Parts: sequence; structure tokens; C-alpha cells
Amino acid sequence: MFRVIIHLDMDAFYASIEQRDNPSLRGKPVIVGSPPTQRGVVCAASYEARKFGVRSAMPSVTAGRLCPKGIFVRPRMDHYREESRTIMAFVAQTGALIEQVSIDEAYLDLSEAVGRASPLTVETDATGTGGPVVPHDADEALFHAVPLARALKRKLFSERGLTASIGIAANKLLAKLASDFSKPDGLTLVPERDKVLFLRPMSVRAIHGVGKVTEQALNQAGISTVGDLQDYPADLRALAGSFGPKLKQFAFGEDDRPLELGDEVKSISSEETFLRDTDERPALRKCLREQAAEISGKLKRRRLAARTVQVKVRYSDFTTLTRQVSVEEPITETRDIYRLGCYLLAKEKLVSRPLRLIGLGVSGLGEVASRQLVLL
Repeated sequence: MFRVIIHLDMDAFYASIEQRDNPSLRGKPVIVGSPPTQRGVVCAASYEARKFGVRSAMPSVTAGRLCPKGIFVRPRMDHYREESRTIMAFVAQTGALIEQVSIDEAYLDLSEAVGRASPLTVETDATGTGGPVVPHDADEALFHAVPLARALKRKLFSERGLTASIGIAANKLLAKLASDFSKPDGLTLVPERDKVLFLRPMSVRAIHGVGKVTEQALNQAGISTVGDLQDYPADLRALAGSFGPKLKQFAFGEDDRPLELGDEVKSISSEETFLRDTDERPALRKCLREQAAEISGKLKRRRLAARTVQVKVRYSDFTTLTRQVSVEEPITETRDIYRLGCYLLAKEKLVSRPLRLIGLGVSGLGEVASRQLVLL
């Protein structure tokens, strides 16, 4: 049976919902988040706003400077989650095995559906009769998934008024890169026979698991593209540590990671209980910054990114409160996690009295996604 993986990624999900629900916003730079006149952050941005450099987790005041004509819309997380449930119900109708990565993206494993006689592709013989076709090789199996992908895109647009980008490949690595390749509203298939050439011009940062530190180490060795990785004759462990062998495999489009089908909520958090209750801002900021650095380190070691940041506070009477905020583009950096934590403390006025405990956490974990596929 040949492996067939689809990566579905809704286009600018939060902002696209706002533009759909309010037609006057279509074609305009929409920024989902607090207005720049308030202390707040950007949760998402439309493609029109992204052209000005606006990104998730950015301070709203910065977004306002970059995009003076941006239209700020307050996030409606419950509405976005309900839309996500409807979309994932459509996805489930395909009969694929599904790994929902986040509120707006998922992997579909169609290997079983197209790896044997499948109604996805019907061939008519000389007698005029037709029947399901069994794919004879890996690439034929991939092409059998195209009609289903097109039908899913049509259904999402006709019934929900939203566009999605879809990548089709033989593994998760390539399917994800394929969906990013032609956004928005793209459909890209990477045949096995072409995967090495497809990867060659891309920046090394496009490869799953390559963060800033690894990218810098590779660049210093003269490796800036995936093609450079493919051609590098020495052991990559000298540059990327234990990730070296896996990095080499990824550079040639080889990835045997299975879909994670469990629904267990994954998170990373850090807490500190003070010897004496405190509401001193410098001490609390120092604690949050250290916690953000710890969480960022764990994310990077596991090659993950987060879409939700949560703060937790406990008062002297042991009353405990938690608040969270979600962003559309996944984050890994200390500064972004820290900024969102400070935003929640201020917005919710959580330091109204001395704290016994403060905690910071992230959830909505998934693969690190490069913000764009840079072709060099």
C-alpha cells in the first residue's frame, strides 16, 4: 500500500472569517486583535495586512505603525472554534485518518482509500464499463487523491465561504511544504519522483525542526538551501547535533512520522510559588521572563510551536485564576510568550492584590512552521 498524506491549511483563518461575515472588510487589511490605542497584541492578520509585515503576537501598536490603514477587529474565539468544528466535520466525511494539528489545519491519511481499488478514480475500458483503479506506483496513488482534494476545497468554499490550501505528498514533511507552496487557495502535489528537486531551492529554514540556532550554524558552514544540505558531504551532526541524521533524511524528502491520532491535549508550563506574596511588578516580570525562556527552550528542543498562551495566578486565600489567549501563527520565541503573558496579566487585571503563585504555559502545540518558503 502506497502512502498518501494531505495537509489541509485554512487560509488566514480568523481574518477570513471576519471578512466573510462582514463583506465590507473584503480586500482590506484586517487585523484581529486589540486596537493600537490599547495595550494589546495581534491574534491574526489578513493577507492584505501581512503585506505590511503584520504578524501574530506582535504588539498592536507596532501593527498600527506598520499598517496605518489596518482595520482592527476584536477576536471572537468561540466563533472561530465553532467554525473549526464544522470544517473538521467536512474533513471527517472523506473517510481519512485525521490528525488535527490546530484550529485551522489537519493532516489526512488517505493511504488505505487510494492504496487499493478506490472509487476516487474510475477508469473506463474499451467496452465502456468502468471501475475503481488500483494504483501501480507511489505517484499514481498520490494523483488518485487529487479529485478528493478538489472536492473538499469546493465544499469548504461553497458551504462555508472560506478557502484552504492543500498539499498532497507521500509524507507529512512534504505535504506541509506543499500546502505552504501556493497560498492562498492553493493545491500542490509533490510526486515522489520530483521531491528532491522540489526541495532544492528552498531555504533550510523551511525544513521541519530547523530553528534560528540551527539555521545560523548551517549558514556559517555555507549551507543556506536544502540543496546545499543534500550536497553536503560531511556528517551533519557536527552542525546540528543529534538532529543531523534526521535533517539529512528530511533534506531528501524522507519522513516516516505517523499521524498522531490521539486527542490528548498537550501543553508545556512553568510555575513559581513565592516565599512571600508579592505584587511587585519588576519581580513578577522577571519571573514571567524566566518562565517564558524555559518554555521556549522546551518547545525548541521538541521542535514544536504553540498557538495558545495561558497565565495562572494564585492569591493568599488560594483562589486560583487562569486566563489564555490564542494566536493564529504558532510561536516559539521567549519574547512572544513573555509578551502574551504580560498582556493577559494587564488585560485581566490579575495583579489586583499580592500573588502567592504565578504560572505561564502554552498549548495548541504543533510543528514549527516557517512563515514563508524562501526560494533562494
